[in-house]
Amino acid sequence: MRKYTKYVLVALLAVSAPAFAEMKVAVLNYQMALLESDVAQKYAKDSEKRFGPRVQKLKALEEQAKKIQDNLVKNSSKMQQAERERLELELNQKARDFQVQSKELNDSKMKADQDMLKILKPKLDKAVEESLKAGGYDLVLESGAVVDVKPQYDITKQVIDRLNKMK
Repeated sequence: MRKYTKYVLVALLAVSAPAFAEMKVAVLNYQMALLESDVAQKYAKDSEKRFGPRVQKLKALEEQAKKIQDNLVKNSSKMQQAERERLELELNQKARDFQVQSKELNDSKMKADQDMLKILKPKLDKAVEESLKAGGYDLVLESGAVVDVKPQYDITKQVIDRLNKMK
């Protein structure tokens, strides 16, 4: 049975080698094409403006909690029990606020990202398809699946250019 399997493999390789020699192959970094497009760049700037103030509030809340924690660590032994309990309660409240606000921010950002992806993905797919047809490619590989590629086989820039031309 082993001998038979070897013969079959050799026969398949001999038959398929000419087919692969005629194939036109391209490599695409899909994520880079998505993120480097003009639309995605504009979204990133708008997103920074939209979510930036909330991020700053979170950072301020984190700093306040850190100050309280440092104060408790340094001066806990010198404080009266009521003061220590008040600070611990305040620290716990700030930690809860931070968790809630952080989750809300992450959820809002994720929803906005998903909404943008719903709009951009069909355009990106169309740009990829147009690039494939224009180049006459038979096979496109994701760049993450390739160890090394010559620049002439990478169509990522072409796809970005096509995507940027779409409205």
